[in-house]
Amino acid sequence: MAAKPSPEAGGRPSRKSRCSRKLSVYLLAIFATVFILFHIEVLRTPESSSWDFISTNYKNLRTVFLDCTTKLQESVTFLPLKDLRYSSNPLQAHTWFMSSMNDTHENGEPQYLEFPSTASKERVLCLKGKDVHDGSLNSYALAWPDSLPPNATLFTGLTFVSYNHYNYDNLWHGLSSVVPFVAWHIKNQCSALPARWVLYHWGELRSTMGPWITSLVNATFGELNIEKFEGFDDGDGKMSSPVCFEKAVVMRHAEAGMSGDKRLPVYDLVRCRARASCNMSSEGRLSDVDEKGIPVIGMTMLMRAGPRSFKNESVVIGIFDRACRKVEGCRLTVAYASNLSFCEQVKLMSSTDILVSPHGGQLTNMFLMDRNSSVMEFFPKGWLKLAGIGQYVYHWMAKWAGMKHRGAWRDTGGGPRPYPGGTSTTGWPSGQG
Repeated sequence: MAAKPSPEAGGRPSRKSRCSRKLSVYLLAIFATVFILFHIEVLRTPESSSWDFISTNYKNLRTVFLDCTTKLQESVTFLPLKDLRYSSNPLQAHTWFMSSMNDTHENGEPQYLEFPSTASKERVLCLKGKDVHDGSLNSYALAWPDSLPPNATLFTGLTFVSYNHYNYDNLWHGLSSVVPFVAWHIKNQCSALPARWVLYHWGELRSTMGPWITSLVNATFGELNIEKFEGFDDGDGKMSSPVCFEKAVVMRHAEAGMSGDKRLPVYDLVRCRARASCNMSSEGRLSDVDEKGIPVIGMTMLMRAGPRSFKNESVVIGIFDRACRKVEGCRLTVAYASNLSFCEQVKLMSSTDILVSPHGGQLTNMFLMDRNSSVMEFFPKGWLKLAGIGQYVYHWMAKWAGMKHRGAWRDTGGGPRPYPGGTSTTGWPSGQG
């Protein structure tokens, strides 16, 4: 009788052996499941902890940032626009207008302040105050764009801020305030036009320019928008909150510091745009000939009424008329600047080669002539001795605009100059205009 095979002999496994294998499989499965679950929890726990850490730190950082911003806003310091400490030399160096600031001056360009810029540490200009009687009550400050002072209003676009030590009505002084902005405009490839102008005289806000200056600015830069800060009253005539400017350019020296080669293109540009605004050809006198084909020589006597006008106008006109008749092609025109519109003055100067006029603001029109035109200027008795540097401004302007100042005739007769030895409150000779 054959013996039963044993496991050791390679026969069928016993029931006990089969149970052991199943148990091992079950245990392995359980172990694997526990292992997987454990690692899922391990992986998930750090993720949750990291998010909580980031979230908590973000809140902390945001709190710190807001706290710093608030401190920066509240630390903005406003200073007087007109610093009375420099009242004895208001136009020297940094001037008494925004006295804490130093100008940028490069390559014969006008002296200017620009905000924001490297010089301002990328801070923008803020103003507070619209007083028209005391500039020391108006103030300015610098602030970072994301930390403007509390309740500040940001004005977008480019703002021209002008300081004029004299006035914006007189043609000469008004033009002197505009020229540096035109130079800055040219320096920046004529790419930027002002959204608004803010005008100051001795730190006091001004809301108008003279009609002639207004027309010139309109022709050069587009419609003039003078900021009056309306809607910012606190009920006492003062500003209730500050205003800041996205971009601002400040001029406080007029044409001072500009070189001749920088002035010439300024007058060329203004002349060109004035003629274009008045629908005139930019060719000027080059195409003007008489019926015989002879080039016309335009002589204009630009008269004025009041101080420094000719007492015997008919006699003076007769002298120049006779002189003009001796030159073929010469045409004499007699006009009063006060009776002409801006465009009529532009047209008249565009047809003028020789300008004859008493000293006065009407001579400012000379730059509207073509280059190399001539100027003859007349002074009343006493001006050589008593009038100061103001008597030379049209000599300078003729040179700056490319004209030829042929000399000044000084009256030896007549009464003494009014207010002998005196000067006006602006520092210019009394009665000058």
